[in-house]
Amino acid sequence: MLKSNNINKQIVKLAFPNIISNFSIPLLGAVDTALMGRLETVHFVGAVGIGGVIFSFIYWGFGFLRMATTGLTAQAYGDNNPTECGLLLQRSLSIALIGSLLLLCLQWVLADLSLALIETSPEVDQLARTYFHIRIYAAPATLCLHAFHGVFLGLQNATYPMFLTIVVNGINIVLNLVFVNRLGMKVEGVALATVIAQYVGLTLAIVLFLFRYKHILTTWKIQKILAFSKLKRFLSISNDIFIRTLCLVFSFAYFTAKSAELSDTYLAINTILLQYINLMSYAIDGFAFAAESMVGKYKGAKNVFNLKRTIRLIFLWAFLFGGAIMFIFLLFGENLLHFFTDKPNLIQQTKPYLIWIVAAPVINVAAYIWDGIYLGATESKVLRNSMIVSMLIFLCAVHLLMFYGNHGLWGAYTLLLVTRGLLLTALAPMHLLIKNRMYD
Repeated sequence: MLKSNNINKQIVKLAFPNIISNFSIPLLGAVDTALMGRLETVHFVGAVGIGGVIFSFIYWGFGFLRMATTGLTAQAYGDNNPTECGLLLQRSLSIALIGSLLLLCLQWVLADLSLALIETSPEVDQLARTYFHIRIYAAPATLCLHAFHGVFLGLQNATYPMFLTIVVNGINIVLNLVFVNRLGMKVEGVALATVIAQYVGLTLAIVLFLFRYKHILTTWKIQKILAFSKLKRFLSISNDIFIRTLCLVFSFAYFTAKSAELSDTYLAINTILLQYINLMSYAIDGFAFAAESMVGKYKGAKNVFNLKRTIRLIFLWAFLFGGAIMFIFLLFGENLLHFFTDKPNLIQQTKPYLIWIVAAPVINVAAYIWDGIYLGATESKVLRNSMIVSMLIFLCAVHLLMFYGNHGLWGAYTLLLVTRGLLLTALAPMHLLIKNRMYD
């Protein structure tokens, strides 16, 4: 058993590197939005917003490469099984390479289908296609990085993912500024910068892994990688996470599509406001990532006492952190609008909707943290089922509340997160805290 102070130290050691690295992710999106927001029309902001949603759909759909890998690796680590940790990386990388090849082959179909589902103006449509067909070539690097991040976090190492994320996004931001401001490129410059940065990140991830963890790798033997029972469990968890993530990203995409349906201006407004949501969610996700690592480790070690204590303390940290972010948004939310765009009219039209942003940090905490806890425990079916129910409630709410315009749309979005948090809270005693259930 560990004292609370020791568990708090572990939470800090894992959470804060993730918070630092996660902050650089929405910062990249914020820079993209700011650069496009200073071009001659709102179409450029909308195109990058639409393109970002499409790639969120794609890459979050493959999020199981990190999520399933983190939980299973953490459990193998807790069970003192380094060989299985190495095999999990090999399984995850194999699926990443196959998946990225399929994405490249099907890119034209994906672009047509995605943009057919999102109603927008011809100008935004054309710019979004340009962005998509450049950025898609980052797929192999992006998916393989998911696998490396999952293994590093499962091995209780949050420093390497932090370093990788900061380097990748730092290079991406610098290249964005060079391509757009110096070379006069527009959406194509933002997309190309992402491609280059992702391959630099993958190269660095390989170097870091071989430097510290080369000893856990076994010879690349297909029969071990494809061991039926291990692969079946990995794919079962991955399938649940895929469906859960697909429903989540579909909800976000539907939100964006409905924003575009209102007008190009509302699409630009909500693209800007979603940068606030990203900043908040990625920060709080630092504690969710810590939960994945620690809950997985204690499940693998069959230590129920420390698992329960970890859940309580992570929630305490997350709610305190969420409250601090809410206070920052309340004080400086309007000032931040000037970072995203220099158009006074757009800033003025965005202000009435900041109330939803101020409330979000505390309202959304439960959904984010329970996600990490359930992922660490590999209770993926609960995540899948609760997300399906939440999505259906969200879709109904959109149609009922759209009468109120953009406020109605944000009300439905908030209800999505509230429903997820309540469902996962209600189901936790049954699926996480009963000893026989934990280790069946």
